[in-house]
Amino acid sequence: MQRTKFGDMACSIARTLDVIGEPWSPLILRDIYVGISRFDQIQGDLGISRKVLTERLTWLVESGVLERRQYTSRPPRYEYALTGKGAELCDLLLIMVRWGDRWTAGKAGPPVLHRHRACGHVGHVELRCANCNQPVHATDIDVLPGPGS
Repeated sequence: MQRTKFGDMACSIARTLDVIGEPWSPLILRDIYVGISRFDQIQGDLGISRKVLTERLTWLVESGVLERRQYTSRPPRYEYALTGKGAELCDLLLIMVRWGDRWTAGKAGPPVLHRHRACGHVGHVELRCANCNQPVHATDIDVLPGPGS
């Protein structure tokens, strides 16, 4: 069975899912975001098979989300770092965290907290309009055809 090519769809959600829609990819990005950047560290943290991790890391590098950096030459060993494109994807992950903390954390509460470096406040991320700076929710948006439709 051939996988649907989401990247070919005229839809920004589908194109994003083409890059990170497979369940391991956001977790790999999360690990690299928090400083777990070497293959064995990621594999140990996630319990993912070496084969699947290799495939996902290769895809994320090819997609321009991660870059591979050699940290020792004997033997050659590599670590992974977010590119600018990858760092911006982590913004999306923070929105997912907010939803997960609200709807799936249960009585135990959020597994991690996030502190904003600029103000020192522990809180959550929220979407705001780039024009008026007001909070934005899906119910506040009208969807219109764009130039790429």
